Amino acid sequence: MRIRVLGIVLAGGKGTRLHPLTRERAKPAVPFGGKYRIIDFVLSNFINSGIYSVYVLTQFRSQSLLQHLSEGWQFGSLLKTQFVIPVPAQMRSAGETWYQGTADAIFQNINLVEQSDPHVVAIFGGDHIYRMNITNMIEYHVQKSAEVTVAAIPVHRKQAHEFGVIEASDDGHILGFHEKNPEAPTMPGDSDRVYASMGNYIFSTRTLLRLLHDDAADENSSHDFGRDILPRLAGKSSMYAYDFQTNRIPGEPLDAAPYWRDVGTIDSYYDANMDLRFVAPALNLYNRQWPVRTTSYPDPPAKFTFDEENRRGQAIDTIVSGGCILSGGMVRNSVLGRGVRVHSGAVVEDCVILDNCDIGRRAKVRRAILDKNVRVPEDAAIGWDLDRDRLHHHVTESGIVVVGGNRTGVDITDLVV
Repeated sequence: MRIRVLGIVLAGGKGTRLHPLTRERAKPAVPFGGKYRIIDFVLSNFINSGIYSVYVLTQFRSQSLLQHLSEGWQFGSLLKTQFVIPVPAQMRSAGETWYQGTADAIFQNINLVEQSDPHVVAIFGGDHIYRMNITNMIEYHVQKSAEVTVAAIPVHRKQAHEFGVIEASDDGHILGFHEKNPEAPTMPGDSDRVYASMGNYIFSTRTLLRLLHDDAADENSSHDFGRDILPRLAGKSSMYAYDFQTNRIPGEPLDAAPYWRDVGTIDSYYDANMDLRFVAPALNLYNRQWPVRTTSYPDPPAKFTFDEENRRGQAIDTIVSGGCILSGGMVRNSVLGRGVRVHSGAVVEDCVILDNCDIGRRAKVRRAILDKNVRVPEDAAIGWDLDRDRLHHHVTESGIVVVGGNRTGVDITDLVV
């Protein structure tokens, strides 16, 4: 029997820790890796896994996300079982409120589950960078005759306050679930790591509907899977942890380690972008058997100009997206989004530069993230004097400078040296 799967992506979070990149956009709509958006990774995982019925639940600052989905993820299929459909908050609760938690988000759209009548529902977050063969997780769910399956991965115990932490038996049965508890128990035999929930769940449909109705009737619940539903089920129900480390992607070597990054902070977002620069990156964007899909932009090819000494457009260990022109500038160890211009004498090092930025002549930028449409004027310097940068921009504790942008462009003339 072929199992009917309904995919639901939770894409409504504020993403406050990624500010200022989330000042005007939802976290899943934040650009990543030159040409993608964060949400492209979970949607690509669904499509590559053969799951074509996907609802995307949106909420905060959703316009950029809705636009991206309409441009890149509308199949136009005649088949009702093939769709990626954004669902804005419907306010179906009794008080007509925004989503109160992850479980409430599903409950307010429970009609979509009932109408689809799937065997299982795959509820995934829309704000992580990873590749996952979801079919493997569903097969595990069926093999265990599970009611609920939670994808899990070891992380350092210092990160326990950021995740739901799982206690599991040797066969994967979940015995305890501790949501964002810095004192959560570590893994048996490994005092440095905890077994963290990835926020990706497989529910048998009948179980999901029952749990959602019970939770909605509980006035003391915060209506969240991690804080309420999963802790109550631990040790009492057929709930299992799926070890993400066993996941295998077609087209990848059998010994390749699965890649997953929580890009919830500026530093982790920056590090994940930097992961792409290596000769053999941990996140392989060039696997044609498991492509990362996104909007198809009508960009011209990238161009490097001026073959002259001290005026040669060059990029080393760098991702360069379509429409970029490097006219005599040097870029090292960076990720350039679409349509970036780097002019003569400019130097860009260890940076993430989003779409349509313009780096003026002789400007110097290092260890920085430039949001869309930022214009760095001639002779400006960013990332060289952090005390000065803090007067105008957000600077992380590790020294990454984030220059905010807007739709019309930002000219940071106050940084000319």
